[in-house]
Amino acid sequence: MGRFGLSLLRHISTLPSSISVHRATRTCCLHQRVSVSCSRSTNLSCQQRTVSTAVSQQELSGPEQRLLDKLYGGLIGGQRASLAESITLVETQHPRKKELAQVLLQRVLAYRRQQESCNGGKPVAFRVGLSGPPGAGKSSFIEVVGKMLTGRGHKLAVLAVDPSSCTTGGSLMGDKTRMTELSRDMNAFIRPSPTSGTLGGVTRTTNEAIVLCEGAGYDVVLVETVGVGQSEFAVADMVDMFVLLIPPAGGDELQGIKRGIIEKADLVVVTKSDGDLVVPARRIQAEYTSALKLLRKKSKSWNPKVVRASSHTNEGIPEVWAKMESYRDAMLASGELQGRRRAQQKVWMWSLIQESVLSHFQNHPSVGEALPHLEERVTKGVISPGLAADLLLKAFSSSSS
Repeated sequence: MGRFGLSLLRHISTLPSSISVHRATRTCCLHQRVSVSCSRSTNLSCQQRTVSTAVSQQELSGPEQRLLDKLYGGLIGGQRASLAESITLVETQHPRKKELAQVLLQRVLAYRRQQESCNGGKPVAFRVGLSGPPGAGKSSFIEVVGKMLTGRGHKLAVLAVDPSSCTTGGSLMGDKTRMTELSRDMNAFIRPSPTSGTLGGVTRTTNEAIVLCEGAGYDVVLVETVGVGQSEFAVADMVDMFVLLIPPAGGDELQGIKRGIIEKADLVVVTKSDGDLVVPARRIQAEYTSALKLLRKKSKSWNPKVVRASSHTNEGIPEVWAKMESYRDAMLASGELQGRRRAQQKVWMWSLIQESVLSHFQNHPSVGEALPHLEERVTKGVISPGLAADLLLKAFSSSSS
């Protein structure tokens, strides 16, 4: 695999400053090991796949080449430090480093495709999104489930997306400090990331961080989001299974989320089901079970379930994971999981396009020149917001052409 990645990177670095297509050929897998070869000839009998890579405007320098080689080698070797540094690279806003991050991601994606081909075309990792209102016990739940999974031989990656400070941009909650036992487990990797103002509660690079975690050999990836609501739908577009955690004593404040987020939930877990809260937990379980029956099915292979669990007593935790495994097996057998992943990639491509286009529009000189005057006229009621938007778009398009 290393030879393929290095050959691909060298080929990328020698191409001109434009978008080019590189055809890489791969050989078959033997004895569960990935054997990959890269050939310049186009007349080979091996099955070919096209790897399209947007080449950076400048060739890779020596230090950049060595950095990517070090990160890639350490990443697929399972080194936690290399994984952390790679995620930092994809999270950066530096233009040149963002280009380097995409080169690294292409290599990791190629490596992951080879692993999946040896696995019968099925994903080698299971992605689970976790959401719920504040106080539902998401961090405690993840720690208990995580310790159980690592005890069973799994490698677990947790991407905990925290609310951001408007002043510093950093994380406010610091979920890693609340998972003390799991953070010390060498078979677990926890990465807190600030939302940086992202509405969906997941950062724009969370999807790429998932790819890096899978490349590093983590077979279960949990994505914990900020909270719950309509804006939390973003996480459902990057995971295989979406789990909603709800506390048993939520009361009427949970009514607003029933129709919204529950439509996306593949599994609902009523947390803190112990002690005096067992009775209300059973009542909430019955209510949500009835609510789910009224919703239109989104999968032919799976009916959403409602279960109870306690992170304090561990009661119900093995059953929750058993439900998750049942979901994964059913969706893999029907092919729906693979189809969901393909659709998600398209969704995220357009999401990133919209974000980039908006940023380009806001930073355009003509827009920046006209914006203060138009904003003032809108706030005074002289012109409508729609007319102001049309004028700004006209200024942008005329100067761009």
